[in-house]
Amino acid sequence: MKYAIIMAAGKGTRMNSDLPKVMHQVAMTPMIELLIQSAEKAGASRIVSIVGYGHEIVEEAMKNKCEFALQEPQLGTAHAVMQAKQLENLKGKTLVINGDTPCLDDKTLALLYDELDDASMVVLSAIPSDPSAYGRIIKNEEGYLEKIVEFKDASENERKITEINTGIYGFDNEILFEALKEVKNNNAQNEYYITDLVEIIKGKGHKVKTVLASDSEEVAGVNDRIELARANKYMQKVINESLMKAGVTLIDPNNTYISKNVKIERDVVIYPNVYIEGNSYIKSNTTILPQTFIKNGIVGSNCVIDSCHIIDSEVKDDCHIGPYSHLRMNSVVDSKTRVGNFVEFKNTHFGYESRCAHLTYLGDSDIGRDVNIGCGVVTVNYDGKNKFRTTVKDGAFIGSNVNLIAPITVGENAVVAAGTTANHDVEDGDLAIARSQQVNKSGYGIKYKNK
Repeated sequence: MKYAIIMAAGKGTRMNSDLPKVMHQVAMTPMIELLIQSAEKAGASRIVSIVGYGHEIVEEAMKNKCEFALQEPQLGTAHAVMQAKQLENLKGKTLVINGDTPCLDDKTLALLYDELDDASMVVLSAIPSDPSAYGRIIKNEEGYLEKIVEFKDASENERKITEINTGIYGFDNEILFEALKEVKNNNAQNEYYITDLVEIIKGKGHKVKTVLASDSEEVAGVNDRIELARANKYMQKVINESLMKAGVTLIDPNNTYISKNVKIERDVVIYPNVYIEGNSYIKSNTTILPQTFIKNGIVGSNCVIDSCHIIDSEVKDDCHIGPYSHLRMNSVVDSKTRVGNFVEFKNTHFGYESRCAHLTYLGDSDIGRDVNIGCGVVTVNYDGKNKFRTTVKDGAFIGSNVNLIAPITVGENAVVAAGTTANHDVEDGDLAIARSQQVNKSGYGIKYKNK
């Protein structure tokens, strides 16, 4: 069995935030969620997040995604791992991951699991351009790992070493929890360091290995907003290059923002200043124009999405949406439709080959096939206490500046005349008209102008 422990208890003082550090976002996703996803893809069957500062926030956001263990007080990294008592006495392999390494790839974690086939402990190391205050990897004359020394406890010569500890480890699970019992806090901070496990496990005759990360940016920690921005830039590059290799055209990848879980088929063209996040799915031959934001949205093939917001909604094939359309709360737009300028759909099903060109709000509505919705139409779906649905059946024509007061049904091939406020059902094939008769006052315009 494979397990993972994510150390997510720290406040992250240098973030200068009330939000727990691991909840800050990289690629539009909380750092801890990215690590949970990577651990799952690497094969972890159980994931325990060690929480502390703001644990209520983390637990609420990540519920049903992992298990939790509370670290109070916080007495160091080894002390954090000790709190994962639900994994104690289990056979298997366990990875221990710093919660502030959001760019960590599942392939790297899978490699650590594999390296545990012939070792009891594996340490992931890196050689960054600036080793800064990271713990140093100390090797013996033969090049094997001797120990890990925290920067604040390192000598001057040890601080000159450029190979650093990433805070990411693999262990034989039973050996891990046995060795944790021997960790002491006789150091400058009076804390229990997980790095002491190197000497403890080696002292018991077990094998300890190091694995050098191929990319130091992937394993870099995030300690402040500057490093957070760097992590975002790195993840943006990784995600976008992967999409381009798979056949997606990004006009300007440096200004296109796509989260890790998004799926995009080949021959999609995405213009700059587009944001796509969550579990969104964009199908082939669709073009996404600038200023579009999509979250948990599905967009079919051969569509054009122009400067739109699409949230928790679906657009089917061969549609032109926008500019400046807003689809939200489980709206579904069927194929071959036209939804135009400044149109908002909320919890609305818009039928095949129907048209809604501009300046309209359809909320809690079911619109049939081949329906025309004129300019300025509003479904009046809320009476101050309850929401009601509007139904417009196939072939109906809704004129401009119409109010449909729900609950209401407009029948097949019915017409609602421009300027009508309708509060009764319209039968199939009927015309509904509700407006006062026009009266022209002769000469009034001239008198008013000269007044």
